[in-house]
Amino acid sequence: MTNDQQNAAEELPLLGAGDRLRLAREEKGVDLDHVSAETRIPLRHLQAIEAGDFESLPSRTYAIGFSRTYAREVGLDDAAIADLVREEMAERHSNRVVMAGGMEPGDSTKLPSAGLAWFGAFAALLLAVGVVAFFSTYFGAGTGPAPLISGNDAAATGEPPEQLATASGPTANAAPSGTGQVVFTALEDGIWVRFYEDGGDRLLEKQMANGERFEVPSDATEPRINTGRPDALAITIDGRSVPKLSDEPVTLGDTPISAAALLARADATGPVTPTPD
Repeated sequence: MTNDQQNAAEELPLLGAGDRLRLAREEKGVDLDHVSAETRIPLRHLQAIEAGDFESLPSRTYAIGFSRTYAREVGLDDAAIADLVREEMAERHSNRVVMAGGMEPGDSTKLPSAGLAWFGAFAALLLAVGVVAFFSTYFGAGTGPAPLISGNDAAATGEPPEQLATASGPTANAAPSGTGQVVFTALEDGIWVRFYEDGGDRLLEKQMANGERFEVPSDATEPRINTGRPDALAITIDGRSVPKLSDEPVTLGDTPISAAALLARADATGPVTPTPD
């Protein structure tokens, strides 16, 4: 072994996950466009992975999953690459925490003074007492909503209050129940999703194609979703459209998607509507 080869072997363990993937790709003689076409990973994400910029990906799950897929494509150990990505992300997160705090362990010069600590504890106690007093007053007995029709109004109409309440109550537009078949439909290609039950049992994990549907099993226990593109997932319950989980491409994790949970979210945005045929 020459000196150059020995030095290269010694330097290899110092390379990050992105550099190892790039070197393996170059050794195969392929470019990033080829890798993107084979793995269906967007080119910008591959460029970020090679640069070690994992924070620019939608989430930690994307960073690890895409890196594993890239590693398999160029013939590297995907498990080792995934571990290396986790280590790099953890190290950078730790560095950010230290930089943000500006305080090293054992730095007593930056600890709050005893007087400031006592003042903070006293303020917290006052806040807790105020919160308890507020909720005790707000939810106390005798503070329920006033009747829609007073006794005098009922007497003027000549009808018992019970009949007036029945006559004025809505009957035609009953609110949907908290059950029904929940269906997610991808509105774009390559939408990564992970559906699972409370407790971790996976129902589906993949990149959905445009128009692809997933029916959440009716017997699933508190089904949930992880995704970075809730804006590209249409949702229906028994054929009726409900609002998306988000109109923006944000990362959602451990979000409940049972019919009851989705209908509860829909209450804030308006009634569910039938899906056009």
